[in-house]
Amino acid sequence: MRKSLLLASAGLLVAAGPALGQTSGRGNEISEVVVTAAPFVVSLDSVTTSVDVLNRDDLDTANAGGLGEALSDLPGVRSSFFGPGASRPVIRGLAGPRVLVLTNGVGMVDASALSPDHQVAVDPQEARRIEVLRGPAALAYGGSAIGGVVNVIDDRIAEAPVDGIKGRVFGAISSVDTGEMASGALKAGTGPWVFSLDALRRQTEDYDVPTGAESRRQLVAEGEEYLGPQSGHVENTAVTIESYGAGVSYVGERGFLGLAVKQTDSRYGVPGHAHEHGHDDDHDDHDDHEDEDDHGEEEGVRIDLKQTRYDLRGGMNLALGPFERLRVSGGYADYEHVEIEDGAPATRFLSEGWEGRLELVQAERNGWQGAVGLQALTRDFDALGDEAYVPAVEINEAGIFTLQRLDRGGWGVEGGLRFDRRSLETAAVKAEFDNVSASFGAFARPAAGWYAGFSLSRTARAPTEAELFADGAHIATRAYEVGNPNLDSEVSYALDATLHYDGGPWDADLHAFAVRYEGFIDLRPTGAEDAESELGIFTYQQTDAEFWGGEAEVAYRLWQDGDRSFTLEGAADYVRGDTDLGAPARIPPWSATGRAIFATGWWTGKLELRQVGEQTRVAQGELPTDSYRMINASVVVRPTDGFKVFLEGRNLNDTEAREHASFLKDLAPLPGRSFRLGVGYTF
Repeated sequence: MRKSLLLASAGLLVAAGPALGQTSGRGNEISEVVVTAAPFVVSLDSVTTSVDVLNRDDLDTANAGGLGEALSDLPGVRSSFFGPGASRPVIRGLAGPRVLVLTNGVGMVDASALSPDHQVAVDPQEARRIEVLRGPAALAYGGSAIGGVVNVIDDRIAEAPVDGIKGRVFGAISSVDTGEMASGALKAGTGPWVFSLDALRRQTEDYDVPTGAESRRQLVAEGEEYLGPQSGHVENTAVTIESYGAGVSYVGERGFLGLAVKQTDSRYGVPGHAHEHGHDDDHDDHDDHEDEDDHGEEEGVRIDLKQTRYDLRGGMNLALGPFERLRVSGGYADYEHVEIEDGAPATRFLSEGWEGRLELVQAERNGWQGAVGLQALTRDFDALGDEAYVPAVEINEAGIFTLQRLDRGGWGVEGGLRFDRRSLETAAVKAEFDNVSASFGAFARPAAGWYAGFSLSRTARAPTEAELFADGAHIATRAYEVGNPNLDSEVSYALDATLHYDGGPWDADLHAFAVRYEGFIDLRPTGAEDAESELGIFTYQQTDAEFWGGEAEVAYRLWQDGDRSFTLEGAADYVRGDTDLGAPARIPPWSATGRAIFATGWWTGKLELRQVGEQTRVAQGELPTDSYRMINASVVVRPTDGFKVFLEGRNLNDTEAREHASFLKDLAPLPGRSFRLGVGYTF
């Protein structure tokens, strides 16, 4: 079946939109424009905060799985990993509503930020590129970007004409989860019209691990016996996702305008999500795999997710006072996911709404660039059933912002200002928040290849519907959550420092940050227990908090002869968080990665060693996490233009690895040794 899948995938076509870069090394990306940074042109080597860009070639060979997994190898980024079905990016220790996930610059209108077991309604294989901005980016996108932005940019709406037909195909199989994946689409142009089609399907089974699903620390805490490493698999982790999209654009001399539609259907298991039973007192025999399998089949929860999304995007050249270009984008989505227990629907989560942006971009004058913009959204959310711990709520938000930048070559300054008004209304109460955010930055290029910059920002975030109105058992977090309708906006004051160097064989990108929060919203235990659910009661509280740390990426080209080269790369990250109530939960430990890359004109080999430290600074009720070391390797062969074959091995040493940022870290380790074979063709 896997062979037939790869052969069939060769018939699928993926639109290969205009790429801004062809390879993944920072030295080659340095002139790329960061679309998410601002409505005007800002190149990757001139941003004052930490940014990474994954192009199409990177995404094909990235960590397979959801969005969080695909980005988890980047410095400062981890995955919330609620099994392979649900994962969101964790940036600098922040997750959920503090990390904004966008598609083409507008919101997802899904429920993924509400709970860690909710899948993001977009797959990395849909993207032409993904941009990751660490640190506050709220001036362009609102308070939900207080911790960072992940923008998934697809190519359904063409912004430039297409001559004839262009396409791309990709298929892969993986061993650790018996996985099969294929994606493809077609882009065709006739005169000013451009049409696109795309599709993807990914299917995996329960994945293998080199140890028992429960950690040694978890078993000891439960008073059970740890029997040592025992290979097996994590129950109820199978995933099937299908996505289909189409778009049409009119591209003229003055600009473009396009419409797109996408349907997402996903079905995935949620490990560790059993209701009421958990671990029975008399269930001490962890060797009884048959009983465990029966228990998993009976209690396993699966989610059936569906979303239909419509997007509009356009741009027009104009002469309107200081402005030279108008940009508009908007998205409407109808989202539903159903949690299925013992074969029957239990809880439904519904989210329907739209978000739109309008931006007026100023003409560049002597290095001065700028833009003003408007943003608005409305969303209706509802939850029905056993886990309806948040009431129906209508969310409305409107914002206005300006971003300005002066670049004199050797030095420059930038700044911005934004005002937002957000309201959240239930049948019983309405909460309104007015927020002001501002930033100032400066940068200099003291010598050839050098760039140094810093930025100061004040960012305000309104509380979410869960933080305000939650009142019920939330099985995914193993807590009875109680919201606080008296919460104020969360305000951060951040300092980011950046240093780039690109010269000769060296390429370095260094970042440091420090953030002070006033009114940091945290979920904390009360010490009481809910009698019906037998879960501990947690309440949302506000406190002061501090986060600081940094990321580093360094590459040294040890040898080069024509198109052959040998390069050494290193990357590392660290984040520490403190609040007045103690250490915050699920703060990732430090990590360091070293790579050796040998490249020729037609093949590239990579060997990688990744070390992740232990985390012993934990919140109340949270268990520490052990360190791990993982070996990865890959070979990519390009025998002809546009055609590639790759073989990748991850976790080759088959080590027990647990992601501290995950609620499931002690119940679902990361996958064990895995091999993945992929084939791609672009024309």
